[in-house]
Amino acid sequence: MYREWAPDPALAGRVACLWTSVATSPATTLVVPDGCVDLIWGPDGPHVAGPDTGPMPVRISPGDRYAGVRFRPGAVGEVFGVPVEALRDQRVPLSDLGGFPGLTSEEPAPGATASAASTASTASGGAVTAEALQEALAVRLRSTSRPDPAAPAIAGALREGRSVGEVAWELGLSERQLHRRCLRTFGYGPKVLQRVVRFQRALELARRGLALAEVALASGYADQSHMANEVRRLAGVPMGRLVSRP
Repeated sequence: MYREWAPDPALAGRVACLWTSVATSPATTLVVPDGCVDLIWGPDGPHVAGPDTGPMPVRISPGDRYAGVRFRPGAVGEVFGVPVEALRDQRVPLSDLGGFPGLTSEEPAPGATASAASTASTASGGAVTAEALQEALAVRLRSTSRPDPAAPAIAGALREGRSVGEVAWELGLSERQLHRRCLRTFGYGPKVLQRVVRFQRALELARRGLALAEVALASGYADQSHMANEVRRLAGVPMGRLVSRP
């Protein structure tokens, strides 16, 4: 069972949500690219999931508990002490990144709300409230440099279907300069970012019940075949499989 909650308003510009998930049966779940970076507590302790460029299968067992913080695309900066590019397609133990002030590798997993905190735990069985987690995040965010302020505009323009060249021109940059900024901000270049945000828009529309031909047109693909090929490259399965997932 998966649930998510909005973060404290003070963190909303950087954090998309807090979330928890409890496995009820053995399965291999598929994590697909969304442009985000997550700090996750799971059976093996806390780790950071970097921005993905392809599908990441995760094997889960009954009773496995996960809890996490999802940063908005382009908003993580160097919160974990390394460039976001170094986290691309990686799952890195938090201890390998020097830990996190206020939250060590021995800390319990966060609850998504104060009332739910007592139910979210690590293998050690502890729990920490959302307030404590978000306080630690706020301290860390204040002590690290802010991400590129143009990140939301870059991602938004590419999601709306504008080309990489158009976005660079609107920002007064060359395409090479835009590429460097995207690497620092999102962990990959603007063309990969464009593919990811276009895929996420298509997935959102398909889940609303739109016909796939309409989804392809509204998401900026050349046609439904183009969309189908891109979805398979990014997610490893057809759109129908993604839409039918609980």
